[in-house]
Amino acid sequence: MWNNVRQLNFAANALHVLLVLVLLAAGGYWLIQRPNFALHEIQIDGDTEHINSPTVRAGVVGRLKGNFFTVDLDVARQAFEQMPWVRHASVRRVWPNALAVTLEEYKPLGTWGSDQLVSVDGELFTANQGELEEDLPAFDGPDGTAKEVVARYHDFQKWFAPLGATPEEVTLSPRYAWTVKLSNGTQVELGRERNQDTLLDRSKRLSAAWSAVTQRWGKDIEYADLRYPNGFAIRAAGMRFITEPDKGKK
Repeated sequence: MWNNVRQLNFAANALHVLLVLVLLAAGGYWLIQRPNFALHEIQIDGDTEHINSPTVRAGVVGRLKGNFFTVDLDVARQAFEQMPWVRHASVRRVWPNALAVTLEEYKPLGTWGSDQLVSVDGELFTANQGELEEDLPAFDGPDGTAKEVVARYHDFQKWFAPLGATPEEVTLSPRYAWTVKLSNGTQVELGRERNQDTLLDRSKRLSAAWSAVTQRWGKDIEYADLRYPNGFAIRAAGMRFITEPDKGKK
C-alpha cells in the first residue's frame, strides 16, 4: 500500500473527509447547546377556557427536557394531554427558542359517578368540577358504558319533552336497568331493554297518559314505574296509581 500512490491518495482523502465530518459534528453539537436555543416560551392556542399559565407551569414545564433542537415533541404532547381538561394537543417548534401548542379541550356534558366528567363524545375525564360554570346532568353506569349512557340521554331528552321536563340524572345499573330523574322531580324507572324499542315504547306510554295523570293526581308526580308490560305505576302525594296493571314487572 505504501508504494501505491493511488491508495495513499485515497486514504488521505478519506481521512480528510472524516476529519471534516468530525469537526462539523462537533461544531453542530456546540451550536445546538448554546443558551440561545434553550426553550424560553410556550405559545398556547386553541381551546383554553380551563388552561392558564400557572396550570402549564405546574403540569408541563418541569417535564420538558432539552432545547429547541433536542426536545422530544411526542413527550411534550403527552405531557400536555395529561393536564386536566385536555383531550388532544399538537406541538411544534418555533424558531429559535419556543414551542407552539394547540389544545383541544373536552366539552363536558355531565358528571359521571362521584368524581369524573363525561364529554359530549361520551369520553370520561377527570377535572376540577368546581370550574364548571353551570350545573350539569349526572350520569352513571358500569365500566365501558359511557357512550351508551350519553346516547340514551339524548333519546330521553326527546322522549320526555312532551312532559315539559328534561333528564337531570341518567343511571344504568349493574343489571343494565335504566333510571331517569327528570327536572320536574319525577323519577322514572324504565328497566332493562328487551329489544331496540323497549325504552321508546315505555316512554311513549307515559307521555301519552301524562296529561290525564296530572289532571287527576296533580303535577307533583314523584315516581313512575314503567316496567309493566302494558301499563305503569305512579306515586304522587302518598298515593299509588296503576294503569292497566299486569302481573309482575320486567
